[in-house]
Amino acid sequence: MRRIKKDDIVKIIAGKDSGKQGKVLSFDPKTNRVVVEGCNMVTKHQKPNQTNAQGGILHKEASIDASNVMLVVDGQATRIGFELRDGKKVRVAKKSGKVID
Repeated sequence: MRRIKKDDIVKIIAGKDSGKQGKVLSFDPKTNRVVVEGCNMVTKHQKPNQTNAQGGILHKEASIDASNVMLVVDGQATRIGFELRDGKKVRVAKKSGKVID
């Protein structure tokens, strides 16, 4: 089971965007990287093509290693643990003990 999932609100704890919060747009379990909305923006030079006839410079989010983000629960960044509740494995916030799933 993954600690960070799509649509989670996370806080970036390392790197150039340290301290920013955003929603997880995607998670890649093979590389253990996440894409966070509005964070780690890069510029991409796009050649003109049929879908984008103008071309130009695009600004988009790049991925961040999952170890550089923390899940935000009730406005606080917290570590995540796992517990068995009613025979089901659930994510639990370490600070508050609150079940996330």
